[in-house]
Amino acid sequence: MTVPTETLEIETPAPGVLLIRLNRPEQLNAINEVMRDELAFTLASVGQDTSVHAVVLTGAGRGFCSGIDIRNFGPGMLDASAPVIDRLRFQEAMAGLVRTVAELPQAVVAAVNGACVGAGLALSLAADIRIGSTAAKFGNAAILLGLSGAEMGMSYHLPRIVGAGVAADWMLTGRTVSADEADRRGLVSQLVEPERLIERAVEIAHGVAELAPLGVQLTKRALQVNIAAAGLGPALELENRNQVLSHATDDAAARRSTWS
Repeated sequence: MTVPTETLEIETPAPGVLLIRLNRPEQLNAINEVMRDELAFTLASVGQDTSVHAVVLTGAGRGFCSGIDIRNFGPGMLDASAPVIDRLRFQEAMAGLVRTVAELPQAVVAAVNGACVGAGLALSLAADIRIGSTAAKFGNAAILLGLSGAEMGMSYHLPRIVGAGVAADWMLTGRTVSADEADRRGLVSQLVEPERLIERAVEIAHGVAELAPLGVQLTKRALQVNIAAAGLGPALELENRNQVLSHATDDAAARRSTWS
């Protein structure tokens, strides 16, 4: 898979697993224009790559991602006098990263190794599984800058993961959330010592990658759709159809034969 890598490190640590590491460690992997565009291109390529069955997203150095690099974003950064329509387009381009992560057919594991703030938090929320280093810290700091704390899908994802009350606490105060609190509230499924974080994330991703790709994709989609289902009936309807579709594949038939 050929992609630009000025701000990303990309490797295959296990069969079927692609590891994408945000690589601006001196800026705690803050997203500048180059990283935004490279990440968008890379994720779009991954979505079309049938050899990739699971993705690990993490950051280099001490941070996962500290948000947008306001000081050194690049020529695309808007000044205070920019027209509203330009600001909307900028916001939509940033939010597009979250949509692309969420819509990947592959399972995505976010390995949060340190500061995970703003756009970084939004990216981690769009992942299917989040595991955290004991050194991780989370925050939605936009409200501290006089902006809305609801951006890049956070008002959609965060309440669904930690509940509306906890999401309101974090988003309205902009306070820093420790790894322990994130674990206690269910933001991450487990905490790992820093030196074992990537190893554990790859283990999880590899376990998923060894499963039937269609079964994984249909499970991911059902989770995304049914969390907002109107009731049990529509949720069961989608599950029933997905199960019939996955049962009819050669992959499923081969796997069933090993259990008989």
